[in-house]
Amino acid sequence: MNILAGPKGMPTILLARAAKTDAEATLATAEKAGAWAAWKKSVPSMSPSAVVRLIGDAGLRGRGGAGFPTADKWRAAAAVDADVRYIVANGFEADPGAQLDRTLMERDPHAILEGLALAAYAVGATRGYVAVRQNQTTAMRRLTAALRAAEEAGYLGTDALGSGFDLHVEIVGIPGGLVVGEETTLMRAIENKRAQPDQRPPYPSAKGLWGRPTVVNNVETLALVPWIVGNGSTAFAQIGDNTHPGTTLIQITGAVGKPGVVEVPLGMSMRRLLELAGGARSGTAGKLKAVLVGGPAGGFLPVSELDTLYTPAALAAKGAIWGSGSIVAVDDSTCIVDMATLLLRYLSDESCGKTIPCRIGVRRLYELGQRATMGLSKPTDPALAESLAADVRDGGLCGLERLAANPFMTGMRYFGDEFEAHFARGECPAGVCSPIGLVAQPVSA
Repeated sequence: MNILAGPKGMPTILLARAAKTDAEATLATAEKAGAWAAWKKSVPSMSPSAVVRLIGDAGLRGRGGAGFPTADKWRAAAAVDADVRYIVANGFEADPGAQLDRTLMERDPHAILEGLALAAYAVGATRGYVAVRQNQTTAMRRLTAALRAAEEAGYLGTDALGSGFDLHVEIVGIPGGLVVGEETTLMRAIENKRAQPDQRPPYPSAKGLWGRPTVVNNVETLALVPWIVGNGSTAFAQIGDNTHPGTTLIQITGAVGKPGVVEVPLGMSMRRLLELAGGARSGTAGKLKAVLVGGPAGGFLPVSELDTLYTPAALAAKGAIWGSGSIVAVDDSTCIVDMATLLLRYLSDESCGKTIPCRIGVRRLYELGQRATMGLSKPTDPALAESLAADVRDGGLCGLERLAANPFMTGMRYFGDEFEAHFARGECPAGVCSPIGLVAQPVSA
């Protein structure tokens, strides 16, 4: 994936080392660029509680889409009395169109491993796992090479850095689809069990892998930890949004001039983010119409909402989500009804089927959308879609189920005229769908 230039004058954290060294570089080369400096600084001189406090003071929140305070998760796991604790770096990028975690794992595997080590030290975990999609062979190969180099140098393994702290890490290739990205599902997959979500509470920090306290952090979250330890909590807290400080990776694709991945401080406007990707692509069939924010279960925002800030709270207020960190721009040659229906079909196919609202409800929502794109809607379909979406959301066991209706509902919210044309008149203003109109037949004499 193409790496875009970030905003001028803004700090780069996640991709800073990637720009200085090749992903296939030796450990010595990576260390010259700053790798493992925070780990070597913290283990002999900082207590585990001091590391947790530093991360808490920095205001770091999870970059996996939920934005939960990282230090709170660490404290909860550390407080549980247990014979063993686990750390999981979630690199299973569930969104099939996103390449943010993959980009980070391939370009700076040492940052992820160092962040995992610091998290493990902070909570007293002795076992760590980096979960990666099984088919992302380059990421797995580079993570494995970085892990072996760190073990040979004595940074990881038994008696790491001569500190008496043991940490054994494993790179795990995980098969599966969208639902595996959810933390409880991912843990079941690591245990070689059926990949389905669990009811929470209990939360993984109390009862996770094999019934032991487990911290699950996104790889991007962990990659930020070494920078915070090395530069201090104040420096990190001063970057980006007050409630969600620091930088994050965003992937911008679709009808833009320069699709790619960019590192930005949280709190920038959607309009500014599109400008970093070259703005609306010239030569497209039409004007910019909407952006899908957050992945397959994200929300559509119209051009009139592009001044919305890229923070979890601001996006949620508009019906979108942080989600996978992806933004897909579409022009007015795209039918929002058709695209929302396609996303519902995908989410329905990806459902693990554990709960009835997800197994059946999401499929019924897709069928309502399908009827609309075929010109076969009933007058009651819009109200039925809203009621069904609420039932699916309220009965949700995992994020897929709770968010599955987002594309369709935000489409109805912001592009009501387009949905009305499909529902009421069997017409597609974008000229994409092929509604089947019922033609009156002449009455035979």
